[in-house]
Amino acid sequence: MTHHPKPDPADLDLTQVAWVVSSHSGGGGDCVMMGTAAGHVLIGDTKNPTHTPLVVTSPKIRSFLRSVREGQFDRRTQTG
Repeated sequence: MTHHPKPDPADLDLTQVAWVVSSHSGGGGDCVMMGTAAGHVLIGDTKNPTHTPLVVTSPKIRSFLRSVREGQFDRRTQTG
C-alpha cells in the first residue's frame, strides 16, 4: 500500500471530485457527502458545498466505518 501524505484541502481541485450522498439521507439538504482526491477520502456538507472538506486517510475512514457497522456509536438511552 502506498502512503500519500495528507494534503491541505485548499490545494485540492474540488471541481473534479465526484461527490456521493447516501440514499438514506432523505434529500433534505442536511447531508454528509463523500468523495476522493489524491488517494484520500473527502467529507463535505451538502448545506455548505463550498466549505473546505475534511480530508481523511483511507485507513482512518475504514476504521471509522467498521466502528459504525459494529454499533460503537449507537445511542443508548436509559429509562428509569
